[in-house]
Amino acid sequence: MANGKKTYYDILGVKRDATQDEIRKAFRKLAAKYHPDAGGDEKKFKEISEAYTTLSDEKKRKEYDQLLMFGGIPGADFGGSGGPRRTYTYTNVGGNGDWSDIFNGMGGDFGGFDFSSIFGGAARQQAQRPAKGGDLTMRIDVTFDEALNGATRKVSYRVPSTGEEQTLTVKIPAGAVDGGKLRYRGRGEYGANGGQRGDLVITTHVEEHPLFKRDGADIRMELPISMYEAALGATVDVPTPNGTEVRLKVPAGTQDGKCFRFRDLGAPNVKRKGTRGALYVTIRVKVPTSLSKKERDGLSALMDADKRDYRKDVERYES
Repeated sequence: MANGKKTYYDILGVKRDATQDEIRKAFRKLAAKYHPDAGGDEKKFKEISEAYTTLSDEKKRKEYDQLLMFGGIPGADFGGSGGPRRTYTYTNVGGNGDWSDIFNGMGGDFGGFDFSSIFGGAARQQAQRPAKGGDLTMRIDVTFDEALNGATRKVSYRVPSTGEEQTLTVKIPAGAVDGGKLRYRGRGEYGANGGQRGDLVITTHVEEHPLFKRDGADIRMELPISMYEAALGATVDVPTPNGTEVRLKVPAGTQDGKCFRFRDLGAPNVKRKGTRGALYVTIRVKVPTSLSKKERDGLSALMDADKRDYRKDVERYES
């Protein structure tokens, strides 16, 4: 045999004068044996596929036989579309894939060979099984108070596959958080072959409040006080998210950033029903940006009389 190479006839294990039926049967047997999804040899499978691509086509087979007559044995790139250096790429589409689609996409003609008779049965069965529809998503905007106390909202949405518009009454739970998910089962896309509908997943977007900031079930706020109140102490009425007020006693000498906690004055905890978060009040000491002459004189006198070393922890690092 020229160059010690196998011909396509050798690869399929048929004689040079084999009929198309014999070539088809030989390929069918080898394909079932070496198919990668059946644990076969991928390289061998591509080799027999390329051989069958050429020999199952009368025109390509004739050209191939002529080359053999003159002592030439084309390589594995002879088949396919008939062009030079034709190569193939095997793609693993999984156990339920329809390999006939891949062979059709190779550009070669497999002589009308029905790959579904070997590999397509599982794909057809898979396609006929009930399949659940996909989930649909939408966003709903709610106010701070609606998220805090709960609310109901009627919404409309469109099912992509049918174009039909559907309506739903959404129950926003007390304590809803920004980015929270509400899942309504069976309100999504329709399933295939009698499969169940998917779900409708609604994401809540909570509008910001000018004073209160949500931190899960906790609520945070900043309370401005004067430098005089911080130094001397004061009692301040503090608003709460539920519309009431609480009285905060600010101790003398309170520093900027001091945080006070009020239990159970936050939002309802959606993860732990029957409980609420806390209200955290952070002190912000405000320093006047302008002073009257009397204030300046008074503060200057206080500063001169103050012998405290406020920067002792900094000065020890000075050279």
